[in-house]
Amino acid sequence: MSQPRRSPHDSYETETTDHQTETETILLKHLPRNPNLPSPLQKDAHLQFLIRNLIQGFPSRYISQDASQPWLLYWTLQSFSVMGVALDPDNKQKAIDTIMAWQHPDGGFGGGPGQAAHVVPTYAAVCALAIVGRPGPGGGWDQIDREKMYEFFLSVKQSDGAFLVAHHAEVDVRGTYCLLVTAHLLNMLTPELLEGVPAFIMSCQTYEGGFSSASQPYFSPEPEGPPTLLDSPRPPLGEAHGGYTFCSLASWVMLQPYLALQKPSLQRPSLNFKTLLRWLVQMQGSEIELGGFKGRTNKLVDGCYSWWVGGCFALLSSLGIVGVHSHDGNHESSTTHQEEEAWGDIDDSLWDRAALQRYILCAGQHPAGGLRDKPPKPADSYHTLYCLAGLSSAQHNVFLSSTRQDAIVRSWKTPPESTHEQLRQACFSHSLSWTEEEGTSHILGTPNNRMNATHPVFNLTMTHTEGIMAHFYKQTIPSRPKKT
Repeated sequence: MSQPRRSPHDSYETETTDHQTETETILLKHLPRNPNLPSPLQKDAHLQFLIRNLIQGFPSRYISQDASQPWLLYWTLQSFSVMGVALDPDNKQKAIDTIMAWQHPDGGFGGGPGQAAHVVPTYAAVCALAIVGRPGPGGGWDQIDREKMYEFFLSVKQSDGAFLVAHHAEVDVRGTYCLLVTAHLLNMLTPELLEGVPAFIMSCQTYEGGFSSASQPYFSPEPEGPPTLLDSPRPPLGEAHGGYTFCSLASWVMLQPYLALQKPSLQRPSLNFKTLLRWLVQMQGSEIELGGFKGRTNKLVDGCYSWWVGGCFALLSSLGIVGVHSHDGNHESSTTHQEEEAWGDIDDSLWDRAALQRYILCAGQHPAGGLRDKPPKPADSYHTLYCLAGLSSAQHNVFLSSTRQDAIVRSWKTPPESTHEQLRQACFSHSLSWTEEEGTSHILGTPNNRMNATHPVFNLTMTHTEGIMAHFYKQTIPSRPKKT
């Protein structure tokens, strides 16, 4: 087999070109002789890596992650879930007790016991509870102070629709995503919480098509009363980035039911899907980069973007942008007519699912267990989850099913003391209508390489998503049709 072509070089040596050349040389050594027979997934080694961290504690180098304790646990627990491994009751209870020690008395969760409430670890703590928690005393779910959490969320909301990630902290679209996921899972959605959020998301899109961390709001000077937020200019603060792009796009997907309930006369914010899709496609590496994804223009491939960028294509297809047609014959696109007309002929062959799996299997696995950015870097919990989640997204076609959504809507029971029921019902049914298309999974290599499908927005299994949402929305979710 001939060697793949190197990246174009303009003969002007820089640190960037040196790193690119060095990376390609290393990755070339991991290229399998037969592209269809990559390295098998070393599940046992990865499980042992995760178990050591969970039971024995993290190595000393993780001390810098003291304010990210909820993340460390979520990355570990969700990695187990994607690989189809469940915890025993004793370790589940230990995890629940640990998580509840992070809850702040004034609402939300901090990065560790006694630490300030922060939107981002709040997401990680609630997602971890979705995996190990349960109703009842000591189960975690009923010990979440949702009223104080909601007050905390409102206290960090800004007049332009953005959110601070914590009191006296910065605005970051990752915080918006984390807040929206938490509010969806725990049945905390209100128009007050969501007002202005779509416009903020729109303002974060850069000229490249991807999204940056935030935008610069401008206000008109008013002689009396509060200043008025101007629609423009609102330049994005920073460059397009894979993590910010996933969080922005996933937030946009979550906001679709809210936008659909707005008055038709109101001007709705919109995204430039043409430039977004082009940027996402350009982030996938070439053959010599084994088809991995990079997170920014002219940067190196990195295993974590298997999820942050690779996971965006399922989100786009749910919006009708990538031409993945309805699989239940009844799909309704939530995009504008202009967007449909521009992108109706595009299909999901724009990204190479097999190549992404090859990168994760051949370059993402550390020989001693766990997954990594790329060789020769060490494995860590963060890359272990997002490589496995990216592997899952490349293997399974998960789409929004209108048939499933209709079934959920028909089974809806108005809960006692219900508020904002129309919004919450719409978001509940929308969140739980993601369905894996049968017979379309593509597992590169042996069947042992298969991952469980994960929710394209929340990055939880559908079982865990349905469990926690059924509890907090007080609903009975109709069973899914049995596979034949």
